[in-house]
Amino acid sequence: MAQTKSHSARTAPPLELWGGVECSVVRIGGDYRNQVVDTGHASRLKDIDAMAEIGVKAVRYPILWETVAPEAPGEMDFSWHDERLERLRKHGIKVIAGLVHHGSGPRYTNLLHDKFADHLAHYAERVARRYPWIDTWTPVNEPFTTARFACLYGHWYPHLKDIDATFRATVNQCLATLRAMRAIRKVIPDAKLLPTEDIGRTFSTEQLAYQAEHDNGRRWLTFDLLFGRVVEGHQFHRWLRNKAATQEVLDELATGEGRPDIIGFDHYLTSDRFLDDRVERYPGV
Repeated sequence: MAQTKSHSARTAPPLELWGGVECSVVRIGGDYRNQVVDTGHASRLKDIDAMAEIGVKAVRYPILWETVAPEAPGEMDFSWHDERLERLRKHGIKVIAGLVHHGSGPRYTNLLHDKFADHLAHYAERVARRYPWIDTWTPVNEPFTTARFACLYGHWYPHLKDIDATFRATVNQCLATLRAMRAIRKVIPDAKLLPTEDIGRTFSTEQLAYQAEHDNGRRWLTFDLLFGRVVEGHQFHRWLRNKAATQEVLDELATGEGRPDIIGFDHYLTSDRFLDDRVERYPGV
């Protein structure tokens, strides 16, 4: 008897090689550090040809706000991006557009600015109108990680060490993601959202279990906000409402309009952490 294929059987899509250009533009004091320049990619168009040669099918590529419109929202220069995005398109490499990558925006805004989300939405719409063939977007890379480095550890602008500011910056970036995608979809109705985040876990001794519980809850905060899960009863709802956001902002996020289409989980050597109260074990640290 001949065997027939079950209607319920599924054929997995072929694996694809996706890539990305490390492209952080971080503000440190009054200066900006541009990783695309530091690595040399800014002047190496042939990097794109090399991506095609090794079989990259999709690449997360920077169209960063700080480099296109550094001085004023209406003054935009896409010339560098036009050439590279067209080269990627000719090679048939799918582009995932990144608009803010570990940055706080141009000088006329910042992570805590009350117009950050609206400014990014305006920029996102302009980018979408220029490149309407791009269908996948990462408006803000790693919102909570960026907030930690800028507002909890003090490494990046605005150089704070304040947990409430960290939560405010996270909410602001997630709101900016939602509003940016809303603006992009006015131009590209089927545009997909691909947010990313470092979701490293925290382990601890018994004495610091309370802090590990806090850390392991907040590692999901970016996705909880975008999926609309930060409502009454959520671990951080009351904290955010009292210290980080208005109820109107939380209600807007709670609609789930910022729900991702694809999720990017990032993991680094330093993602997982161990908290140890036995400080004598670490002399000189």
